[in-house]
Amino acid sequence: MIRHLRLERFKRFMDLQLNCAELTVLTGTNGAGKTSIIHALLLVRQAALDPEKTSIELNGVYSLQLGGALDVIHRQSSDTAEIWMKEDAQEMHWIFRAPEDDRALSLAVDQPPRECSGALADPSQKRFTYLSADRFGPRDVLGASSVDSNHLGVGVHGEFVAQALVASDLHRVSAGRCIQPSEGALIQKLLHQTEAWMSDIVRPIQMEPEWFPGTSVTRLRFKTPGVSTDWMRAPNMGFGISYALPIVVAALRAPVGGLLIIENPEAHLHPAGQSAIGAFLAVMATDGVQVILETHSDHLLNGIRKAVATGRAGLTPEQVAIHFFRGEAELGEAVESMRLEQTGQLSSWPKGFFDQSQRDLAELARAHRRKS
Repeated sequence: MIRHLRLERFKRFMDLQLNCAELTVLTGTNGAGKTSIIHALLLVRQAALDPEKTSIELNGVYSLQLGGALDVIHRQSSDTAEIWMKEDAQEMHWIFRAPEDDRALSLAVDQPPRECSGALADPSQKRFTYLSADRFGPRDVLGASSVDSNHLGVGVHGEFVAQALVASDLHRVSAGRCIQPSEGALIQKLLHQTEAWMSDIVRPIQMEPEWFPGTSVTRLRFKTPGVSTDWMRAPNMGFGISYALPIVVAALRAPVGGLLIIENPEAHLHPAGQSAIGAFLAVMATDGVQVILETHSDHLLNGIRKAVATGRAGLTPEQVAIHFFRGEAELGEAVESMRLEQTGQLSSWPKGFFDQSQRDLAELARAHRRKS
């Protein structure tokens, strides 16, 4: 598990250090550097998969569109960026250098670690999952990957989620990640658990994943128990289901020691669903899957806080790291880290940290007093 991350001369950060935990939450204003943390992990993932590699791509892989070396290396640096990572007892260090060709859309790798283990260095797409904010919406048909089913992931955009469900039909979900279905029977099959968690996050739902023989075409159909007995096409089910589904499937399939990186898990979900998916990710983190997420949702954060305060997920305060990216130098440090208490309270509540509702309500109250 990643315990500590340090970036030097990388994108907007001259020197940034972050502690990581079983569940790491990155929040803050737009353009403040949250996604840069994820970009750093994705570049390290490329380098870790092949220690002999002399360069890494800045565009295309994991749908990255980072441009050239000058877009990644800090403007006050000469020509290098460095990333340190502590993974349990192992410490690793990468130096990335601008290539001699200033038109190259890549970085040269200098002095890669002699050894690199953990999820970042594991070729299995089940053990390492990155889900982009740009996930697929509801579609009539989806694709299929040529990756072996034992290593198959859901895809950066969730494009292989139907195939993952079909290929893992007999997969048994870890007991620690199972939700109690409404009928009371604890069924550990992946499809049953996916339906149960999706019903908790969105609304009661049944799914039928299909992979058409001899093709690279897959699809998902849905049914709402108690409302309709007919299977419905995905476009008739809404974006919230399509955006949340690959998160649930990836987390349930991940082995212990897996790493799940998610951008905006709350996207297209009702506030109740945002809170529920926060609680879901807390359960996954408790059962051995490290989760690093970027969010703009106070509802999702509150779902995590409730999971700790009530003890339902088994997650302890020490297993949660919360980092607030300010984005404005005049406010002090670029990142403020908060400690979560056993009661679900936070050690501090800085200005700009999920305080917009209170500010809006205060302004409405003042307007009401002026007009009354």
